[in-house]
Amino acid sequence: MIRRARSLAALFVLAALLAAGVATSAPAKRDLSAFVGLGTWIDIYGTREWAAPEATVAAITAHPARTLFLETGNYRQTTDLVRAGALGRFLDAAHAAGLRVVAWYLPSLANPSRDLRRALAAIRFASPAGERFDSFALDIEASVVQPVSLRNARLLALSAQLRAAVGPRYPLGAIVPSQIGIDLHPGYWPGFPYRGLARFYDVFLPMAYFSYRGRGGTLPQRYVGASITAVRIGVGNSAVPVHVIGGIAEGLGAADAQSFMRAIRDCAPLG
Repeated sequence: MIRRARSLAALFVLAALLAAGVATSAPAKRDLSAFVGLGTWIDIYGTREWAAPEATVAAITAHPARTLFLETGNYRQTTDLVRAGALGRFLDAAHAAGLRVVAWYLPSLANPSRDLRRALAAIRFASPAGERFDSFALDIEASVVQPVSLRNARLLALSAQLRAAVGPRYPLGAIVPSQIGIDLHPGYWPGFPYRGLARFYDVFLPMAYFSYRGRGGTLPQRYVGASITAVRIGVGNSAVPVHVIGGIAEGLGAADAQSFMRAIRDCAPLG
């Protein structure tokens, strides 16, 4: 009964936000340039990268990447922003080098108020020089909250609160599990709420980690292509902006990269 009451409470919060008109009208024109083209990702565990932000940015700009996706924290941490000083250095160096920077945070949804606070801390963060993130993406993958109905209700309520807080013009991204992975583990997240999320987020970023499923031949092309298509079907919009995450590049060969790029050519995602 307690679990059902919490689920109903979360649903009522979401319903109230939607009834108030949060992100239900046609979205204002938003700048999605941070999600265009090639991006590279740094999580909070990359100690070498965080030790020297300026050198890391220099290494990134030696390649054709246009955007740095930078993790600001996750629900397991004891602070809202991990390494705030280094975050500022990353922002200053990246913007000076012409890179866009997108902050991302992994919520548990077990503590919605904390998740909202930490997401907004990233969005509102400014370096000592006044540099801010170009966008924010919510990393949606934790299965801490059960049942799935309660998890979905909390996720959509958090997303509605985020959109209300940042306003109609701020670009938001939703980092989502690969639907192939969801299908392989049917108990993980059945009925993933693509259409509900599309009310609040401008870009979907599927975690199409093809290297976890094998390598070589046409596998990267097929896996990535299927992941992009699944998002478009789930949202119900073949034109929904998608920035596909191909996985960890270390150890991949030229043939894998070429197969991945064939999927990009075939599906034409935003980035």
